[in-house]
Amino acid sequence: MTLKDKRILLIIAGGIAAYKSLDLIRRLRERGAVVIPVMTRAAEEFVTQLAVGALAAHKVHTDLFSREDEIDVGHIRLARDCDLVLVAPATADLMGKMANGLANDLASTILLATDRPVLMAPAMNPKMWSNLAVSRNASQLLSDGVRCIGPMRGEMAEGGEAGTGRMAEPLEIVAEVEKLLDTASKPLAGRKAIVTSGPTHEPIDPVRYIANRSSGTQGHAIAAALARAGADVTLVSGPVTLADPAGVKVIHIERAEEMRDAVLAELPADIAVMVAAVADWRVASASGEKIKKSADGSVPILQFAENPDILKTVGHHEKRPKLVIGFAAETNDIETNARAKLDRKGADLIVANDVSPETGIMGGKRNTVTIVSRDGIERWPEMSKDDVAQKLVAVIAEKLLG
Repeated sequence: MTLKDKRILLIIAGGIAAYKSLDLIRRLRERGAVVIPVMTRAAEEFVTQLAVGALAAHKVHTDLFSREDEIDVGHIRLARDCDLVLVAPATADLMGKMANGLANDLASTILLATDRPVLMAPAMNPKMWSNLAVSRNASQLLSDGVRCIGPMRGEMAEGGEAGTGRMAEPLEIVAEVEKLLDTASKPLAGRKAIVTSGPTHEPIDPVRYIANRSSGTQGHAIAAALARAGADVTLVSGPVTLADPAGVKVIHIERAEEMRDAVLAELPADIAVMVAAVADWRVASASGEKIKKSADGSVPILQFAENPDILKTVGHHEKRPKLVIGFAAETNDIETNARAKLDRKGADLIVANDVSPETGIMGGKRNTVTIVSRDGIERWPEMSKDDVAQKLVAVIAEKLLG
């Protein structure tokens, strides 16, 4: 809940990118934000008040001359009763009004009256974005202190045309909002952290591989939490369907040997959190061609080789980080196995969890972990993986700085 109780005044202007604002509202609310929507007349040509209001769970404001809203000078109240004004999409027309101090509708009047930070996400045709008038307006807004994310390069909605003009994706905008509203302390500022996450895929042939059920959710959450605490984070991730965490350098790999090489290349570091569920074995000689079924029904015999133990390698490395944390996904004897790994792997902490099928943890959204160190064992209650990440980062900060 990185935006818990933050009030975001979302101004939706009239462009095809307004459809992305629906997902943007959902993403902001997922993180605990209160979204107060304002729509221009043109925006209503692309998305409906009903859809926006339903997703925001809030009244949609549209009319500067609303008798009901303006009885208490509604546009001033809206302009001030928020933590951030977000304009997404920001069209050429609305940017022109903002840059020149024009106020002839609710959205432009709010932007003129607000004393809160303003973040705009421009979206328009590439020719419009490169027009000298729009460039002048954009430069003026930046010099006035308005923050900007995008526009991005890509295919346009009208088809057959590409260039810079696409509105930033909702998760990119959310990450920028989080950054702007993040007033938390940065205890790990100046510290370098390496995190591994997700599974590894070990090829059998060009179309088959060995893997596990790791989703990468916990590792990605830890990388994001470390970044929010001010650390310079490199995330080495196996194949996952998750978006890259904001403010984090991400190295994408597939095989365990690639993950090891990427981790070692990032040393030295202050912190290493080895969360990835690395495959213990790989096929010794993967086939360069798809293995076909045999006519007689015989089954191919695969010879396996042991994969590198990345946690152990880091834990005993000459450039060993000051704090090395490993994860132990176990199906039985959780604490006993975790204690054994602590010394064998050269770790300072082992975060152990039960991933037996009945727990539903592997690939799920919640986790129940036990922290094993040389000082003893600490059992944490079940919580979301984001909360596990936040609590673990607090432990990391305490051990490094305490």
